[in-house]
Order: sequence, then structure tokens, then C-alpha cells
Amino acid sequence: MSHLFPTYARWEIEPESASGSTMIDKNGKTFLDFTSGIGVCNLGHCPKNVEEAVLKQLKQFWHVSNLFQSENQEAAAKTLAEAAGLDRVFFANSGAEANEAAIKLARKATGKTKIITFKNSFHGRTFATMSATGQDKIKHGYGPMLETFIYVSYNDIEAIKSEIGNDVAAVMIEVVQGEGGIHVGNKNFLQGVQELCKQHGALFIIDEIQTGIGRTGKPFAFQHFDLDPDLITSAKGLGSGFPIGALIGIEKLEQYFGPGSHGSTFGGNPVSIAAAIATMEAIFNKEFLNEVLYKSEFLFMQLNSLKHFNLIQDIRGIGLMAGIECKLPVTAIIRELRNKGLIVLPAGEKVIRLLPPLTVSMEELENGMNILKEILEKAYVRRNAGVW
Repeated sequence: MSHLFPTYARWEIEPESASGSTMIDKNGKTFLDFTSGIGVCNLGHCPKNVEEAVLKQLKQFWHVSNLFQSENQEAAAKTLAEAAGLDRVFFANSGAEANEAAIKLARKATGKTKIITFKNSFHGRTFATMSATGQDKIKHGYGPMLETFIYVSYNDIEAIKSEIGNDVAAVMIEVVQGEGGIHVGNKNFLQGVQELCKQHGALFIIDEIQTGIGRTGKPFAFQHFDLDPDLITSAKGLGSGFPIGALIGIEKLEQYFGPGSHGSTFGGNPVSIAAAIATMEAIFNKEFLNEVLYKSEFLFMQLNSLKHFNLIQDIRGIGLMAGIECKLPVTAIIRELRNKGLIVLPAGEKVIRLLPPLTVSMEELENGMNILKEILEKAYVRRNAGVW
């Protein structure tokens, strides 16, 4: 009997060790991991530079609280802010906490409470971030949500025009909806949302929890679309597996987040900060990011070659973040992929999500694509035979 609450539909795999793009389970089976811990291990499993930075910090001290000065926090904040083109950083422990901070700051800075988000969005599982999320399935059983969130259709500028006004504190958006099915924002739409925020005095918040820290071939995904946000949230890839989140904002918002206005006991703890510094040093490098874009071209070339299977509805994504929308539920396909040694994720009922480490080799990408083609071909044949 397990003493854990059954909040996760766990797979049949229990890892024994992991390195780079591979994972070995308790039975000695090797897997190619195209999940990166749900977009967390962007440098692969157990990168040496991060390990060295963490071990160095562990030998100094683990925790003292945010009442003390921290040279490393300052250094991490500077690197993060400069990469985003913004000014100030608050460190938290997770993406949900970073989004919670963004919601609090937006309401306090504007004196307004109405926040617009988007259908099929995902922003977290705290009460505020669950309320911000445009998916009913995660809200069942919890009673009334916070009342001041409005959900509009994604990539539909007319939908947001019909809701935005001078009573709106902020618009919170993902430039790629990750959990919602890998839907990429249209550039004109995203820029239009930004302009509407400026017109109505609303803060423009971009949730980069899954898309940030090099995942799309730039430090942050919004940089593909010539956007100028007021607030950005970051987490998953920031600490290479150590728990850390961050709210990044423009300088003029500093006055609303003074002493006592917000806080976190463990936020920006020394070990996670050490991991974040080492992670950013590796990823926020032009040559590294160019490699990500090169691998992305190969990945999507391979994925687009699958479109001849009539069970494929669409291929979407950017960088090393890809979604394969199928015409049937993908649970069985994902299970078959695991059986063949390739670990991938769902993104909704009918989308296979690929999030390989940014350090994945071309050979590993090719091996992964070969396994994917094999299983999709099997699913195609079975579906046509009426047995899938």
C-alpha cells in the first residue's frame, strides 16, 4: 500500500540513473528521454557544470533565509533580467509561485482585479493560478474560483477586444500553450494583445514557465515575436531540476513590491541559485542557442514527413518543443513508445508532446524519430484495420 496521495497517474518506470538524454530504470532498461522532466532538464540529466556548482554551494551553506544579503542571488537576477531585457527579479520555488507573484503584483500595481487569460491555457495549481488557467478539467471539485478572471479564445484578437477595457489589471498569456496542446501564438495576434494592454493601462504578462531558458532557441520565446512585456514568469528550465521560479519585471513596478509585500522562505535558496547560475551560463550563449535552432530544423523536417499518415492532424511547435496532434487519443501510442524505449508526453487527449533536452545529439534525435515513425506506422495500420 502506498502512503502517497494518488495525485499522479504514474508510469510503470522507476528510474535508477540518468545522464544526458538517457535514463536507466530499476530493471536495467535504457530509455531515450524526450520529456526533459517536463521541460526542466534543458541541459539533460545531471549536467556536470551544474553538479559542480551545486556541490560547491553545498559545502558552504544550504539555507540562511532572505533576510541576508546574497551576492549569488544578485548575480542570478542580473543574468536573468538582462537575458529577458527587463530589470527586476523575484525568486520563488516554482512556476505556479512565479505566476502567483505576477498576479499579486499586477493587482497591486494597477489597483484593478480583472485579469484576462486564454482558453486552453495553463498557469498552475494554486488557487489563483488554477483560476487563471483556461481549462475546466483542473478545477473540478474545488468550488468557486477567483471571480475576476476572464477567458477568451487564443489567436483571436477580436475575442480579447470584446473583453478588454480600462478595468483590466493585466493580460496573462503563453506565447506557446504547452499543456494546452502546443499552440503557437500568431505574431500579429501577440503584438495586438500587447498594444491593447498599452491602450487600456493593463500589464502585459507572459508566462514563460515551459518555453523559457532556451527551449525555443532564444532565451525566452517572446523574443521570436518582437514583444515588450511588463512581466515574465520563468521556472522549469531555470535550475536544471532544482526547484526555482522567477518573476521578472520592468523597473517601474519595483515600488509595489517593497519589504513585506511578498516573500518566500525557500525562494531563491542558495543551492537552487547556484544551479540556476550554472544553467544560464551554459544556455544563454549564442552558439548554444544556434545549435538548438539547427536541431529544431531537423526535428520538424522529420516530424513533417509523418503527415502522410492519415492519423496525423497537425504538427506544431517551435525550437525543441513540438506537438503531434492525432485524430485519436494518444495514450496507447505513448505507452507503445515507452515500450520501445522512447519517453514522450501528452498535451491533452490527442497531442503527443516532445521536449527533448537542448543538449540532445543529432544521433539521438534521429533514433527518437525512427522509434516514433515505427510506432505511428503501427498505429496507422491498426487503425485502418479497425483494431486500434
